[in-house]
Amino acid sequence: MKMLKNGGHRLFENDPETSRVVSEMLDDLGKNGMDAVRKYSQQFDQWNPPDFELKPREIEGAIAKLDPQIIADTEFCQKNVRQFAQAQFQTLQNLEVETLPGVILGHRHIPVKAVGSYIPGGRYPMFGSAQMSIIPAKVAGVRQVYAFTPPVRGEGYYPATINAMKKAGADRIFVLGGVPAFAMMAFGMGVFEPVDILCGAGNKFVAEAKRQLFGRCGIDLLAGPTEIMVIADESAHPEMVACDLLGQAEHDPNSGVALVCLSEELAKVCLKEVEKQLAVLPTRETAEISWRNNGRVYIVKDRDEAIAISDEYAPEHLEIHVKDVDYYLARLSNYGSLFIGEEATVAYGDKSIGTNHILPTSRAARYTGGVWVGKFLKTVTYQRMTTAASRLVGEVTERQCRVERMLAHGLTARMRIDRYSGA
Repeated sequence: MKMLKNGGHRLFENDPETSRVVSEMLDDLGKNGMDAVRKYSQQFDQWNPPDFELKPREIEGAIAKLDPQIIADTEFCQKNVRQFAQAQFQTLQNLEVETLPGVILGHRHIPVKAVGSYIPGGRYPMFGSAQMSIIPAKVAGVRQVYAFTPPVRGEGYYPATINAMKKAGADRIFVLGGVPAFAMMAFGMGVFEPVDILCGAGNKFVAEAKRQLFGRCGIDLLAGPTEIMVIADESAHPEMVACDLLGQAEHDPNSGVALVCLSEELAKVCLKEVEKQLAVLPTRETAEISWRNNGRVYIVKDRDEAIAISDEYAPEHLEIHVKDVDYYLARLSNYGSLFIGEEATVAYGDKSIGTNHILPTSRAARYTGGVWVGKFLKTVTYQRMTTAASRLVGEVTERQCRVERMLAHGLTARMRIDRYSGA
């Protein structure tokens, strides 16, 4: 393996100063409730409306401002997300099995009661994120989804985001951003019952708030800066490879951008194409920083080395611009979402195709996937037994408890052995 370009991006580090700021804010918000919410909303967003929750007429008014094409396109995207979530849900079957005569074991999938969904709106109003958390939750059977989005400075709120939240199935919609939004979802603030799961991406303060609130409630995952890796062989088109790399680089100056090439010649051509496209890219100001600071280009000797590099990197988004896609599909292990062939690109997954775009970053793809309908379900087990089975299992259990010196545990087994001996 050879590196033609070695950028610095990798892990989403825990910043002590961010941790301190968020901790102090959460303590204040927990003690002072909505008064603290208003203070921080005014301080950071100059937003202090009579009510942070939108009324039905305000929601209707926001939707009425939209071009019908935006509404139709959002419905297209949400239909795809909903269909895929429903198909995923159908794979999650309840289970009951008799493992020994008279011993019945099973599991059930039970939805959580309430979810807090955060739709970011900082550098870009990412209204497409609404369907990625709200729709899977509703398909899973979650009763209440409270959706939050930050205000647009000087404009109130972004109509396309409100439309997406409503159409995705949000039960209540709030215009509030950052740490106060997550505190309100987690604490309830007397406005609603605290949620069971917090879901959605944001800046480093949002990520830290989720980290600190975990345990009080569940979270989807901790997401750092976005990432893309492209594996390309001689069949790849350099202009498409470059375009896709820069498509993610525009997200954030800290975006991770990596290319794995099976030849040095191809890598050099792709590098030239990146520079060519950067020169005219409308979002060059951000994308160029990301590419210069974080871009990586690997040159590998064969397919297996490309796969090994990718699995070590464990990218959030992985595109394979290669001839033998099935070879890679069968062997790649660590990625958030895989885009097979040049026909599929990350933007499709982010916006419209139906898979989820809330995905693991910072090598978390080694141990978790992204958000899906199962994220909002608890898989819980149950047991039931006949008296004869209870006596049989009880004898083994009592002996095990004695070895562990857990005598009270053993007595619960002995009581059943004695009780059912005459049965």
